[in-house]
Amino acid sequence: MSLKELNDKRNKLVADAREALDEITKNTDEARSAELEKRHDDIMAEFDKVEKLIEREQRVADAEARLAKAAEEERKAKRPVGSDTTQRGQDEGDVSPEYREVFYKYLSRGASLDELTAVERDVLRAGVQQDAEKRVQVSTQGTSTTAGGYTVPVELSNQIIKSMKAWGPMYDEDVCTVISTSTGVTIKIPTVDDTAVTAGAHAEGTAMTDDGGKDVTFGQKSLEAYGYDTEWVKFSLELARDSIFNMESLLGGLLGERLGRIANLQLTTGDGVGDPNGIVTASSLGKTAAVATGVTYDELIDLVHSVDPAYRQSPKVRFMFNDLSLAALRKLKDGAGNYIWTHGDVQNGVPGSILGYRYSVNQAMDGIATGKKSILFGDFGKYFVRKVGSPVIGVKRESYWPDLGIAGYIFLDGELGDTAAVKHLLQP
Repeated sequence: MSLKELNDKRNKLVADAREALDEITKNTDEARSAELEKRHDDIMAEFDKVEKLIEREQRVADAEARLAKAAEEERKAKRPVGSDTTQRGQDEGDVSPEYREVFYKYLSRGASLDELTAVERDVLRAGVQQDAEKRVQVSTQGTSTTAGGYTVPVELSNQIIKSMKAWGPMYDEDVCTVISTSTGVTIKIPTVDDTAVTAGAHAEGTAMTDDGGKDVTFGQKSLEAYGYDTEWVKFSLELARDSIFNMESLLGGLLGERLGRIANLQLTTGDGVGDPNGIVTASSLGKTAAVATGVTYDELIDLVHSVDPAYRQSPKVRFMFNDLSLAALRKLKDGAGNYIWTHGDVQNGVPGSILGYRYSVNQAMDGIATGKKSILFGDFGKYFVRKVGSPVIGVKRESYWPDLGIAGYIFLDGELGDTAAVKHLLQP
């Protein structure tokens, strides 16, 4: 199904869902209301599936475009056989091996450069990230004591980062403010909240007050570097051999999901003791709901207005909640009977919104239940995510011979610089 067809189906599902809820009135009996609500939920479940298909189709289209571009660049880069530009030391007609072929050969030789040719080593060097913080150091054979870095292809590292973002919004620089460093040295962040202080009237000929009562009060918070690992992912030599053309994508997805889950969880609910101070933990109370099992339209308005208007102008202002909370909010209407959730328009790049604000679905958050902080709202740009380098990847063969093992770990931290910037809705 094409992207256009998927978008058309998606728009029809939204219209059908609204039609189902519109049929529910004060005079609708309970049985019919339950039937219509179930129909609405079924439609929205299908809507979610279609949205995921749209995202996948778009990703495939983007990947195809990148591959086509890469193929074209490779074609242009190939030099004619026997031309004056042929490198010295190479026989006429020799063609440099593909990066994936060399990467696989390197893995199958137990992560050693000893059995690679000079040309193959050059191919690996050209395809890895040179920043020492982005390279792995592993136990190697022979005299190749620094060969670990060659096990970290650029595509694999990028795939892991992309997958981590997909598994949780807190690792996404479009949601939070990201500080990337090459080392794990503690970073001190100065904080200040001057929103409650104003200037005063000045009388002619009167000296200004100088008692320190309106001095700016600064604070300070720290960003550390906490490490998390995937544990070893074991795979067969046959899989590595037979999946040579998508091995990086496969491994990147596996490791990215594991790292993404733990990173998003810690950046969401970490208690700040030996781990990040999660956004939910660090947020301040904005509104307490009337009941433990539901949220009203008025309570959402109160939550929005509990955040200072200055923060509500930020490009990163948004709601955040889990998927079940989103399902509940989709059914809410204002006093005029209009849905507060707007489905947006993927085709034209318009995101969905609630009360005119964007939202992020975060499955690490609690749902609507007793004592839970179920909904966040505010300027997420005030939440700082510290990333130390890129994911570090290690390869192990000897212990699993003839199979292979691969693992990854990351270092990160998170802290809310201004607790007034993000507020939560608390269920009683």
